[in-house]
Amino acid sequence: MLVVSLVLLSTQLYILEVGRSLDGIQLTRVGDFVLALKLGSKHVITGSLANISVGGEGSTLYANLERWAAFTGDFYQAGQPVLTFALENRSPYTNGTRVSWGTDGFGVSSACVDINFSLSGREVNVQSSYAVNVTTSLVQIGTYRTLQGDVKQINVTCNVFNEGKAALAESVTVLYDYYGVWRRADAESVYSFVDYGNGTYLVSFEVDMAGENVVVSTQVHDLREIYVEATSTCTPAE
Repeated sequence: MLVVSLVLLSTQLYILEVGRSLDGIQLTRVGDFVLALKLGSKHVITGSLANISVGGEGSTLYANLERWAAFTGDFYQAGQPVLTFALENRSPYTNGTRVSWGTDGFGVSSACVDINFSLSGREVNVQSSYAVNVTTSLVQIGTYRTLQGDVKQINVTCNVFNEGKAALAESVTVLYDYYGVWRRADAESVYSFVDYGNGTYLVSFEVDMAGENVVVSTQVHDLREIYVEATSTCTPAE
């Protein structure tokens, strides 16, 4: 909950300053306040998803949005702000979140919330409805080539996305299934990691392992601290 608490605190301080800095009612300041609320809502949702993606309670999103909605009604001199929200519950979302880390080389951690905001006062009347979607997804493609005996060269290409656009990762860890035990690829004596700087990463390593069933898994934290992973069976390189 530390990440979420810090997000809430920093966002609340900004909202407080915007709301209290009015010298009369100015349209630009009202616009700043509404924009700050939109950005703050996204920060709260992002922080909540980061917590949930690493094993936090699924109720974290609702609880933090409740705290956020209560806070937004406390600080504004031009009128009474009211923020309400609804967690997405249509498939594939449950209670606003979707965490799906499959064995087909694709993984996704996502949150989706509908938000309604109103601000009414003596000289201002603002109504705003918008959806906030925060999604970190990962596509993993693995291939292998047999070098000599049972030694295999394994290449894993990973592509990271935020809301469908290429995004950078804070960390990328590749593991492989060694006869039922997951081992880190970067522990092998022959290992390389290439960061192309555009959300694409290439991990190559060699391992002495019999058979053709080579299963790899990639674990990623993006720059927002959201975690996602994907698992797949490597195909023989042509």
